[in-house]
This record gives sequence, C-alpha cells and structure tokens, in this order.
Amino acid sequence: MNTVVTTAGRTNEEYMLKANEISNLLNLPYIKRQKKSVSTIQQEQRANVLVVSKERLELYTYGSTSPFFFHPNSAAFRIKRLLNGEQDSFLEAAGLEEGDHFLDTTAGLCSDSIIASYAVGGSGIVHACEKEPTIAYIVDVGLKNYETNNESLLKSMQNIDLIHQDAVAYMKTVASNSYDVVYIDPMFEEVIEESTNFYVLREAGVHESLSDEWMAEAKRLARKRVVLKAHFRSPLFDQFDFKRGIRLTSKFHYGIIDLEVTKAAYDE
Repeated sequence: MNTVVTTAGRTNEEYMLKANEISNLLNLPYIKRQKKSVSTIQQEQRANVLVVSKERLELYTYGSTSPFFFHPNSAAFRIKRLLNGEQDSFLEAAGLEEGDHFLDTTAGLCSDSIIASYAVGGSGIVHACEKEPTIAYIVDVGLKNYETNNESLLKSMQNIDLIHQDAVAYMKTVASNSYDVVYIDPMFEEVIEESTNFYVLREAGVHESLSDEWMAEAKRLARKRVVLKAHFRSPLFDQFDFKRGIRLTSKFHYGIIDLEVTKAAYDE
C-alpha cells in the first residue's frame, strides 16, 4: 500500500514546509490538506496517510480512523517500577548488564529496546531494526523528541540507535559476536498487545516469518543469548530449541538460547 504525506487540518507555513521535507526524505507524495478529512485523502489517493502536526506524526493506514504514533507505551511504567527496585520479566530473560550490546531485530515501538537501554546504561549499545520506512521514521523521530519529565526514560529513548533496514540484511553486514544479546519479538503470530496503536502497527508493519537464516545470524552475532518473545501457543520455541520460561498469568512467554553454555560445551 502506498503512503502520502499531508498536514493536520489546522496548520501553518512551518508545518507545510516540514511535511514537504518529510515527503522528500521518505520519497512519498505530498498532498495539500485543503480542509479534506483523512478518510477522504485515503480514498482519493488509495493510500495510507502520514499526518504532520505540531504534536506528533500520525500514520493512518488505509481504511483506518485510528492512527499509529510514537509513544513509549509500557516502557514508561516499567522504568518507574525498575527505579522502585522491582523486577522486569524481559530483563530477567535477557540477562542484560551495564555496558552490554543489545540488538532488537523487531523494533516496532521499541518498548523493550527502551528497557534494554535503561539496563545497559550510557556505556552500553542498543540497536533496533525496523524495515518499514515510514514506521521507522515515526519511531526514530519519537525516540529523539518525545517529551517527558522522567530523565531515566528520556535517556533510555535517546540512547537507542534505530536502524532503518531489514534485520537479516543488517545482521549479514555485522561481525560475529558483536552483540551480547539478540532479541526477536515477531508480530506475525497471535496478537499479544491490546492497544489500538499496536493493531495499527501490526497492520502497517512488515511481517516476516522467523526463518532458519534469521536464527543462524542471531546466533552468530550474540555472545551471550538469543531471546524470543512469543505467544504461549507459539510453535517457535520448540522449532528453534528455545528454553521457555513459563509465565502462567501471561499471554506471552520468553525463550532463551544460552550461547555461553553452548559455546563452552563446544569448546570442551
């Protein structure tokens, strides 16, 4: 589905220029709003609509009246819990330490990458791959510009390097053992999240099945662990030999491949 760029209904010259800049950057057509509704532009252009406003960037997928926009989502309250000394199930699965290097191969809204960034601190590295260019742009701008009084959340968002590229293609360019943890959270299976924003992301994003090549690259790049987040009914845990952590009250589980144990056994 094609995408076009326009402005909010009430706008000014500054944001018309900004919308033009974004259309040129993403190589998307710019459409003057001319008091038309988003639905009208969708129908006339047979396209998704990216709306540029003072508050934020909003992507309306074709036929939808609910926009996708950047928000830290669960990361905001999860960081508050971590600051209060509480545990986080994702961090328990990932085993991240300060200074670690972390790769998220399925960035989406980067909620888990934000938590990873908090865990590895300023001396660590967090890279997150997003293939769909419009989604990648919205999230990248959001990570850099989201306003919050929570300094820990702010630093965690700003320390993420969003890579606008297919994850497998990117991994093929990276040297072995470049990351401590490689993370996979596929959205093509059963729905886990309940938010409207997630449904729009699921509709607009690129969904590719977890493949042997993807897993091989993840294992090649990870020094410590490959971590999978998936629905508790997912066949991926068994298919790729993940050690699953059972969470009786949750719709999703984490699976771990401990490469430190595997490599130690191989060396023996």
